[in-house]
Parts: sequence; C-alpha cells; structure tokens
Amino acid sequence: MSSGNDCQPQTLTKPTLSEREAAELVDRVFGLKVSWIGLLPSYDDQNFHVRVSAEGADEYVLKITNSEDSQAPDLIEAQTQAMMFLSAEGFPSATPYLTKDGNIMSLESRDTRPGSKKYMVRLLTYLPGTPVAKIATNAQILYEIGKLAASVDKVLSEKFQHPSVRSLHRGQFIWNLANVPLLDQYIYALGQNKYCAVVEQVIEQFKGKVMPKLSSFRPCINHGDLNDHNILVDSSSASLENPQYRVSGILDFSDMSYGYYVFEVAIAIMYMMIESPDPLSVGGHVLAGFESIVPLTAEERGVLFLLVSGRFAQSLVIAAHTALLYPENKEYLTITAKTGWNHLMTMFEVGQEAVEKTWFETAQAYTHRAPA
Repeated sequence: MSSGNDCQPQTLTKPTLSEREAAELVDRVFGLKVSWIGLLPSYDDQNFHVRVSAEGADEYVLKITNSEDSQAPDLIEAQTQAMMFLSAEGFPSATPYLTKDGNIMSLESRDTRPGSKKYMVRLLTYLPGTPVAKIATNAQILYEIGKLAASVDKVLSEKFQHPSVRSLHRGQFIWNLANVPLLDQYIYALGQNKYCAVVEQVIEQFKGKVMPKLSSFRPCINHGDLNDHNILVDSSSASLENPQYRVSGILDFSDMSYGYYVFEVAIAIMYMMIESPDPLSVGGHVLAGFESIVPLTAEERGVLFLLVSGRFAQSLVIAAHTALLYPENKEYLTITAKTGWNHLMTMFEVGQEAVEKTWFETAQAYTHRAPA
C-alpha cells in the first residue's frame, strides 16, 4: 500500500510516468512490445495494466515502486521472492517476468539528468478476478479470507527462506500494526474535527493495553495489507442468490514485515468491514476462518478489538496525510474514509465487550458446522 520505511512523514516520491513512457520502459527493460496499456489505481507506487504481443501469457502489471522504497532493493527482493514462493506453494500470487538481463527487477531513471529519481521496476503476471470490494460479501468468502490470511502467514513463517528475508524486520515502518503510536505525528492532517479525539483514544489504549503484551504474541511474517482491493475472487457457483467464491489472486506485498499472527487477522477483519452493510458482524466469520488454521491464544483474542481499531486509525490518518501530498489522487486515497470513520466510531459506541461477544460467538458457532 505504502511507502514509509521509517517514521518520517512522506515526501513526494510517487512515480508519474505517462502511458507512453511506461510502454517504452517495458520494451527497453523487458524486451516486450506493448499492444495496450492502462493506468491502475495505486497508493504511492505507479501500476499499469499491460498487454503485449508476445506468445503465451500476454497480460502483466508493470509496477514502478516509489523512489523512497526503491532505495531498499533487499526489501523489494524479499517481497518478490515471497510472491514466487507462495505461487510455487499453490497460492494465487503473481510472479515476475524477467528483465532482458535475467533479473526479477531493475532500477531505472525517468531521464538521464544528474540527480534524477530512480524507481525499481517489475513486470508481474496479471491475476484475473474481481476485488472483494466489488462484491457483496457473504459468510463463506469472509471465512475463506480469514483462512487465507492465516495460511499465507503460516507458510511464509515456517518455510520461506531467502537471504533478503532479514529486510522484513522493519522496526519503524508506519504500516506495521505495532507502530500505531507513531500516528501522533500525522494527526495534524485531520484538521480540527471530531475524529481527532477518537484517534487519540485509540493511540492511548494501544500504548497501555497492547504494547506491553507484544512479547507474548506469536511472531510471524505478515502480508500486512489483505484489504478488499488486494484480494481477488471469482465465483465457483452459478447461484446468484448464494454465490460461492474462491480467492483467485493475492496482490500487493509492499507492506510485508515481521509481526504477529494476531496482526494479520485484525487487519483482515478491519478491511472486510469497510463495504459491509453490517460491519460489526464481519469479524466472527473472518476469525473463524483464521482460527481453522491458527487458533488465537486468550491474550491474542483479548487485544483483537484494539488491533482492529488501531488499523482503522492507521488507514484513516495516513490516508488523510497522503492526500495532502497527492491531492490529485485523493479519491483513491480516501476510499476507506467513506465508511471507515463511521465504523470506527460505531465500534467505540457499542464498546469492546459487546463487539467481541459478537465476534467470538459467531466464531464459536463454526466449531459445530461448516461455513454457510
């Protein structure tokens, strides 16, 4: 989703190549002739949907990483190797098309002038499917998403080995869920509105009730951004009334970092709430799917509400900050805000005990039956 390898506010780092420049880049770096190209929405990288006239698979995503993250090649290497590993393990993850030099990525400049910004460039296989944000979710797909979140983290943590994996220790990375307290420096972006107080409350509760317990949570590698635009699905049934979905694509590994299993389920719950007409009910289905692979401990369950609240705060505050930097991209950056503030406020109005009761009772029901 985002740049920010340290806790400093972002500067203007997003690439701004034209479609013509991007097509020339594909030809020069990968040796492929572009027959069609279109810009894809993105946070602070630049992505293009590309069709080429080569034989075989002919659709790709050209991913041009922002200039800040491009200065961390080991991190991008780790992300890309993880995608390749997951694909080999049977997960629907993109894989890179190699450069003309046989590499998985290439550091490129937009022009030859001294001091010109450099961007890491990859060409990834294009994954079919519909973003979860575009469907009416049901219990079945929410359960599957929870199961996916646990399965991805488990296989990465237990089997993924590569020298670059060390770069996933991203201590001050603003999107790591452990770093909710770093939001203090971004709250200014909200201006003087009613939401500042709830964000400050989230931060203070996080400091007091989550941070002291981190060492007791089980560590793992987190994908870190399983949001409703980064999970693609297709329907495996013809029933319009009760469609059965399967996950057809996992996108955007740029927020990968070392964290904890409970972080991943909290992140998934939060993003699945965004478009739901009944957001407080979502968590139990996602949790049930997650716990079918990785059951949470009592201590992990005890902070789930605060972690979901923390992710809401991260998403909403950082988006407001980034929209000030890139006002032309405000509509995409503030997608979460359309419902997110209301959902966060509702969680606090209903209260931790009542919300958790709903989640845990729903999850418990799955121990007696298969997902609906």
